[in-house]
Amino acid sequence: MKNRSTARRSPKKSPLGPSQTFVIDGLTHEAKGVARSQGKVVFVEGALPGETVTAQITKFGRRFDEAKLTEVLQESDSRVTPACEHFHSCGGCSFQHLTNSSQLSAKSDWLKGQMRRVFPQGLLESLTDTPLEYRRRARISVDHKSQALKLGFREKNSNSIISIDQCLVLTRGLQAIFSSLKQELQGSELIKSLGHIELLEDTKGVSVLLRLTEDVVDPVKENLGKWAQDEQVHLYWQAPKESKASVAREHMRHYDLDGLRLYYHPQDFIQVNAPMNEKMVAQALGWLQPNQNDVILDLFCGVGNFSLPLAKRAKSVVGVEVQDSMVQAAQYNADINKLTNLSFVAADLSKPVSKKLSAEKVTKVLLDPPRSGAYEFLQSIIKLKPKQILYVSCSASTLARDAEYLVENGYKVLRVGLMDMFPQTSHVETMMLLQKSSKSKGK
Repeated sequence: MKNRSTARRSPKKSPLGPSQTFVIDGLTHEAKGVARSQGKVVFVEGALPGETVTAQITKFGRRFDEAKLTEVLQESDSRVTPACEHFHSCGGCSFQHLTNSSQLSAKSDWLKGQMRRVFPQGLLESLTDTPLEYRRRARISVDHKSQALKLGFREKNSNSIISIDQCLVLTRGLQAIFSSLKQELQGSELIKSLGHIELLEDTKGVSVLLRLTEDVVDPVKENLGKWAQDEQVHLYWQAPKESKASVAREHMRHYDLDGLRLYYHPQDFIQVNAPMNEKMVAQALGWLQPNQNDVILDLFCGVGNFSLPLAKRAKSVVGVEVQDSMVQAAQYNADINKLTNLSFVAADLSKPVSKKLSAEKVTKVLLDPPRSGAYEFLQSIIKLKPKQILYVSCSASTLARDAEYLVENGYKVLRVGLMDMFPQTSHVETMMLLQKSSKSKGK
């Protein structure tokens, strides 16, 4: 007898069937309404809890079906008209049809579910700021194969590019420069040589980086250079064979934080929401309470976003980052801000590190890993026996997994906070403070 496969099967695509009526009683993390029909779960994109809607099944699966909203018969009090004209087609802002307070409640409920095993009390703290005009960085897709130039983002549930006229989550400076750039590129020879465009605004102003797929003649570059000069925009070019644009030190970007100035390459990672980044760093300092007796390890430190503010208050700080270029940038930031109690190490934190990271006993650890988390390095952290661990995460599921391991190895979760870094979207950023249990001192 052949063994039956236990692999998951993706929902099957099918032609749209007749509209059915559904009562929505829940909301997924991706902002899809949850209904039940004949004992089976149905996810209805665009529907909200408390609503009665009609929808057409678009995909059938063994465990659930997916449906397309056709009409809202009874509307939720939480529903609002999306501010952006591209909401129904653009794949960026899936929560924009919800009031801001309902967005936060939905994210909070989801985060509580993720944290239930390590933080059953579920008393979440929240950090919020402006719901629009917050994004200081954006990557713009380019489609020059169609008859009309398309500049914009990926379409919902598709790899196609939707051409946009505005993006309300971008800062005002980026919204203005996007409109001007789109007009400038209409009919330009440059279009066929563009891979994508990166917009950026910081304390140095607005910049535009163009990723080239083929070489461009100087007159074409000069024409765009004149536009950039008129718009007071700094222009960067990434050549076809470059993995990163070549940028001289004097043309590096910078942003201000906690009375410090941090320099970085225009393609280095920084938090895209500047006001929320300031609040996040302030909260980290408030929770971790660094003092002159603390030796702090800052893992996945980037260009020093947490390291430098910590060093202003601690005995010493060691920042660890995998990219040599970012380690050099972080060290430059320490030097230019005259912080002599701060050093940086290049190390791959996706695996245990054999070399000693600090000559002194580490008392506290801060880590801000990518979506994959820091599971491979947790054993190395535990060996250091820090009194406290502050974990900043862009993936609640990997944070829950890593926190569970830390709890099993002698740590207790003291505080958990939701940070609404990306309003109008389903993304959730989380901060967690863990403390070494007194029972584990001898371990």
